[in-house]
Amino acid sequence: MTLLLANRWRPVFAAMLTASLLISPVALRAADNSAYEKSVEKAVNYLTNQGQASDGTFSSNTGIGVTAICTLGLLEHGRTPLDRAVKKALAAMEKHVKPDGGIYVAGTRHRNYETCLSLLAFSAANKDGQYDQLIANANAFLKGLQWDEKEGKSEDDPAYGGAGYGSHSRPDMSNTTFLMEALKASGTAADDPAMQKALIFVSRCQNLESPHNQFEFAPKNPDGGFYYTIAAGGSSQAGTTENGGLRSYGSMTYAGLKSMIYAGVDKDDERVKAAVAWLAKNYDTKQNPGMGETGLYYYYQTVAKALDAYGEDKFVTADGKQHDWRAEFTDQLISLQKENGSWVNEAERWMEGDPNLVTGYTLLALAHLNKDDK
Repeated sequence: MTLLLANRWRPVFAAMLTASLLISPVALRAADNSAYEKSVEKAVNYLTNQGQASDGTFSSNTGIGVTAICTLGLLEHGRTPLDRAVKKALAAMEKHVKPDGGIYVAGTRHRNYETCLSLLAFSAANKDGQYDQLIANANAFLKGLQWDEKEGKSEDDPAYGGAGYGSHSRPDMSNTTFLMEALKASGTAADDPAMQKALIFVSRCQNLESPHNQFEFAPKNPDGGFYYTIAAGGSSQAGTTENGGLRSYGSMTYAGLKSMIYAGVDKDDERVKAAVAWLAKNYDTKQNPGMGETGLYYYYQTVAKALDAYGEDKFVTADGKQHDWRAEFTDQLISLQKENGSWVNEAERWMEGDPNLVTGYTLLALAHLNKDDK
């Protein structure tokens, strides 16, 4: 009897299995998209209902950089300049526009950082030209912050082309790559002198000996990755090698990759190939390679921007495996979201204990990770 029933139901089971196999890819995509949309909605609600102060700012005790990052995150996920939270944030930022074109809090030591992030937000909000003059002035201000002939620097100086925080402190990769991103977003072409000067500095922060980098650190640790700065004697947040080389790490290598692409460097260029090779050996969705959890969310938004700019749907790691990097990083970020919709890093260095900053970073990462779905 049991065998008879099994035989009778076998065609039904087969049909059900076939149907499930046919619909499962679509169902999975729908489920993935639903999880993404839910995560973004929770994050946006967190920022607008809990993170934003009554004056429109986010974490204003740190300047206006976090306000700019959160505002850009909201704009990247469908909010418009007419949205109440975005409108208030833009108005708060506009109060800090200076006669020199910069956008920064008076007395800050981070004029470049704050102006770059503000320029990204205003560029994204500039749908009908209302911020044209503000954008042009901020663009010119940033170009004036670069270390070049105006500061008495010749091209053979390691600081040449770079940008620091904005108080004429030594230039570094993080500030320089934010400058390049802001210039690009505000209409600066890849072949513009400012972009090409910045590329000179970026190329010299790579552990690669080439016609673009003949400085002392290149042959000491020639792995193709990037470190923090070649200027002022050189330094890496990941430390040094036994022979005095500067260790490469994930966030700066992705920053280097995206910056080279923004400046028009081709995929076949040895600098890009070497950076991609380092990243292929150090692909990681859970840690900032070389730094662990330190700077993890800065790392995530940099990964997303860099691989989006690189333009390959699959990222091939050194073991030959193809990674759906968009899905893998998206899934990892969703898994880390707090119940209230925010993200925060237990490793608090570089302000990543601030849920506003980290949630803003994550929204930027998710926007670039899911461009095809938007």
